[in-house]
Amino acid sequence: MKYFDVYELIERDELKELQLNRLRKTVQRVYTNVKPYADKMDEAGVKPEDIRTLDDLRRLPFTVKQDLRDNYPYGLFACPTDEVVRVHASSGTTGKQTVVGYTRADLDIWNNITARAMCAAGATKGDFVHVSYGYGLFTGGLGLHGGAEKLGAATIPVSTGNTKRQLQIMRDFGSSVLCCTPSYALVLAEAIKDSGIDRSELKLKCGIFGAEPWSENMRRQIEQQLQIKAYDIYGLSEIMGPGVAYECSEQNGMHLNEDNFIVEVINPETGEPLPDGEYGELVITCITKQALPLIRYRTRDITALTHEPCGCGRTFVRMMRPRGRTDDMLIIRGVNVFPSQVEHVLLSMEGIVPQYMIVVDRIDNLDRMTVNVELSPDMPFDAIRLLEQKERSIKKALESTLGISAEVHLVEPKSIQRVEGKSVHVIDNRVLD
Repeated sequence: MKYFDVYELIERDELKELQLNRLRKTVQRVYTNVKPYADKMDEAGVKPEDIRTLDDLRRLPFTVKQDLRDNYPYGLFACPTDEVVRVHASSGTTGKQTVVGYTRADLDIWNNITARAMCAAGATKGDFVHVSYGYGLFTGGLGLHGGAEKLGAATIPVSTGNTKRQLQIMRDFGSSVLCCTPSYALVLAEAIKDSGIDRSELKLKCGIFGAEPWSENMRRQIEQQLQIKAYDIYGLSEIMGPGVAYECSEQNGMHLNEDNFIVEVINPETGEPLPDGEYGELVITCITKQALPLIRYRTRDITALTHEPCGCGRTFVRMMRPRGRTDDMLIIRGVNVFPSQVEHVLLSMEGIVPQYMIVVDRIDNLDRMTVNVELSPDMPFDAIRLLEQKERSIKKALESTLGISAEVHLVEPKSIQRVEGKSVHVIDNRVLD
């Protein structure tokens, strides 16, 4: 089965007509049911009836992540909460999470688009899909899980961690499609080699990897070491989760599910649209979601679009792998981390000053985050037991806020370099070439 449904092959004229119809209904829905949107549209001088063509989308104001924080938790929902059947969330900058909701229809759409991604990667009803993304408020695990079930494949909800057990399940259960972060795929590859498991004992044929930045070089490593085809998948919880875009057999950009999302690339400084092939900030408008239909959401991801025909036959526009972000967000082991989150934790601790440096490395194919923190001049630097105790308390507080572990090193007062102008709090040593 090369395609999951006929929409992947829709003619462009028919697609534009479908998008306009769905866009107009969505704009009317949010204007009627979401006061913050109605206020923003009134301020911009635009009404739902003003949306007559797809070009009129540009008249609508942008939505940014701060809008979700300002209306935490359910203030941007466009349906009554008794119609919401699931809630997910991602980390926020001060410990307050970005909350997203789904109706039953939203989940059906989500399952459908992730099933498209699986089908494009070569998965079929006869496969056993090994889901090693995290389950819970993070959208990764349940997102791919739902797509596998929609496809009709046997779904193995392994979740993260316990690599030895992962390998046993992979071999004994006959896992044939692997879903996890690309860095964990390489950890599994190394563990397979170290365990002495013969590759012929495994049925793996392909993998669907996302939730963190990765490179073509990393793809080659995964494909060589696991002897599979490695496919990229893109998503963000605010829009839906994994499956917003997916790679096909051509492995040359990810097809965006345009029957559910209208996409733009803009100049991040001016907000003006950019032509195909030019890199800028990706902006996404939801046109089928019921619970949280975001309008012109600025993703902060830097990418380019192409409408050139794809060898796979799909007509959806393709986005290139994101080159970076317009904000200071880090993606570490699939988790969004903002330096301001770290600062928020540090400011709540006694005996330290808000001078810190976050260092991110990729060691043995896994992201490692270290936070170097200056002690207050009033604190004795040579009291080893006190230092260890303080490091443990900071580490625990960071893990509680960020949702991932970090190494914490207390350093001497004024040992972290000061710079003029904008402070630099991040050193990212990961190489993604």
